Amino acid sequence: MHTSYQPLKPVTNRYLQQRWDQNQYQNHRRKVISALPVVDNKGMRTPAHIQLKLKKMQWQVERLSIIDRDNRLLASKLADIVCSKGLVDHQNQYQLRSLNADRRREELLLVGRQNRAIYQRITARQSEHRRQLWLGDRERTQQPRGLAEKQVKFAAVESSDSSASCSNTDRTDRDTGDTGDTSER
Repeated sequence: MHTSYQPLKPVTNRYLQQRWDQNQYQNHRRKVISALPVVDNKGMRTPAHIQLKLKKMQWQVERLSIIDRDNRLLASKLADIVCSKGLVDHQNQYQLRSLNADRRREELLLVGRQNRAIYQRITARQSEHRRQLWLGDRERTQQPRGLAEKQVKFAAVESSDSSASCSNTDRTDRDTGDTGDTSER
């Protein structure tokens, strides 16, 4: 094998030169395999404060504590219900109240006072009408003059012309719608 080996430089012993060259080449191959890249292309490492997210953990702990507190409250309420044998207090002790009830009451009182004042003014006022005069006129007009004379005349005419005048008067009464009673006129 050393006979076929041709070194690049002239040597006195080809066999030794071949072994030295092989050792150098294996050394080189080991270095190439174990060589690290000069340029770092792995990317940036994520910082610890971003990986851990302490604020999110704190928020979760607070949320869990609120849930735990609510659960304890519900459990105590359920225990009270079990101990009280399920009695329910369903009576509302509050009264419905309007927000402007006071204002409406004041307006109502004001209207009442005004009405009383108007009523007192009306009742205290003396009448301007002369009632006594009116009553006297009425009495005079209730008793018509000469009504008795007309009734007597009508009765006499009726007795003399009983058959002829009755048929004529009945016909005229029916046409005019008159009943023949003079007291209603």
